[in-house]
Amino acid sequence: MPASLTLSAGTLFAFLLVLARMSGALVFVPMPGLGSTPGPVRAVLSFVFTLALVSRWPAVDAGTVTVGRLAVWAVAEAAIGVAIGVCLAIVLEAFSFAAQVLGLPAGYGYASTVDPNTQADAGILLVLAQLIAGMLFFALGLDREVLRLFASSLDRVPAGGYVFGVHSADAMIRLSGNLLSVGTRLALPVVALLVMVDIAMALMGRLNAQLQLLSLSFPAKMLTALLVLSWSAALYPRILLSLAGEAMGVARRILGI
Repeated sequence: MPASLTLSAGTLFAFLLVLARMSGALVFVPMPGLGSTPGPVRAVLSFVFTLALVSRWPAVDAGTVTVGRLAVWAVAEAAIGVAIGVCLAIVLEAFSFAAQVLGLPAGYGYASTVDPNTQADAGILLVLAQLIAGMLFFALGLDREVLRLFASSLDRVPAGGYVFGVHSADAMIRLSGNLLSVGTRLALPVVALLVMVDIAMALMGRLNAQLQLLSLSFPAKMLTALLVLSWSAALYPRILLSLAGEAMGVARRILGI
């Protein structure tokens, strides 16, 4: 006798609401490694993550659901996903901001390569920073923390009950300010050292005008920046974990968890 699969309307509505919450982060927000992924692939990933949280799906009374109410609930769920995704994107953008600050003074801004996320020309340091931040994101297990955050949000925030308020906007603005602060602190030691290299080159040029220092300044600055970045690479996981912890805290405050 063939088996039949029955799916209640309440279960279907719960699935759609959780799918809207997951899609807000995975489809509308650029996540590490997903920027160049086609839309259908990200949609499938959202579908798989939604099924992984089947034990946390809300209980929806199908008799009280109307088309208008379901649309309002879907918008609220998507807002939760976008809020969580933006918090994560801010964490990874700190490294990209530092690379943009360093690119031109270090001499790497004159060379470009294809960015795998946008398929457009971008600076070498910018692409390298994005790849490093993406690898650290998964190596440090932050992807699992994001899934736990979604599971907690399903337990604490009911379907359709989320409202993006003034306190949420204030928390996002403060986190964005920390992005600029962390990016500047990452780039400032290298920029200061490059300024010292420029001063040394200028003094040598004043001592002997016959020296061809212009041809030496670019290799010296590029090598100096590369050495300092290699020396400070051991601090990147700690910095990313610190900023990610703050971003997770902001996301929990936004959701009231």
